Amino acid sequence: MHEIPEYALFEVREPLSHTIPFVYNSPHSGRIYPPEFIAQSRLEGVSIRRSEDHYVDELFADASALGAPLLLANFPRAYLDVNREPYELDPRMFDGLLPPYANINSLRVAGGLGTIPRIVAENMEIYTRRLSVQEGLDRIESVYKPYHAALRRLIARTHVQFGFGVLIDCHSMPGNVRVAGSNARPDFIIGDRYGTSASAELSRAAVAIFEEMGFTAIRNKPYAGGFITEHYGRPSRGLHALQIEVNRSIYVDEITLEKRADFALVVGAITAFMRQLAVYVAQFATDSALAAE
Repeated sequence: MHEIPEYALFEVREPLSHTIPFVYNSPHSGRIYPPEFIAQSRLEGVSIRRSEDHYVDELFADASALGAPLLLANFPRAYLDVNREPYELDPRMFDGLLPPYANINSLRVAGGLGTIPRIVAENMEIYTRRLSVQEGLDRIESVYKPYHAALRRLIARTHVQFGFGVLIDCHSMPGNVRVAGSNARPDFIIGDRYGTSASAELSRAAVAIFEEMGFTAIRNKPYAGGFITEHYGRPSRGLHALQIEVNRSIYVDEITLEKRADFALVVGAITAFMRQLAVYVAQFATDSALAAE
């Protein structure tokens, strides 16, 4: 069996008391690279890190101080991507036949960004050789499934405690992203799967909070939310999932990956956003738009 990394694969940062109906999740900010993975890769240094959501766990670190748990990955996205179906696998990456239940035809697989990615950003190939099918399946069993089990537990606990819940899936996006039809750069994109993963009122409120702070914020384009947002968002059951994309260029140098001088200011703005969104939800918790139908 493929060796499981010896570090903690992920962490749950619990609040002293779970006082707000939120769960925060940072699935792509992991930056502990297993030595055996590095040995398989043709990339190293900054290059292998291009797929990270750089420091997003730190941007949203105050979630626990505000009363919500924060789940964060320590393993890197290039090693395994939990924001995919469990078996979105590229047969070109493996020696042997994948199981029949593998989704080998998704657009994400075609683009090299399946559950076990073939490339990092800028279309750089990761591996020097094909992987064994068993190694791929072992990663899913030992990393993907425990991560989602932890996320499901947090969401279920929140739903039971408060009668509804809000999952915030935290990500970053490249600095060259532009608003469709213009040259405007969005600082934040709120994804709600075009209104299917969360109430429209909630996602509009999230956009408005950032705009009131002076940021450019838009909904859904070009990032409407990935597997996590789509899979866990069930507004009719009182479970809302929003994806937040933070423009990397406002807080990190995208070439060196060094934090910018105003990194702390961005952290402060995101903390203020989390606090204000919690106030909004508390004020409208009994509305049919948030509670289960």
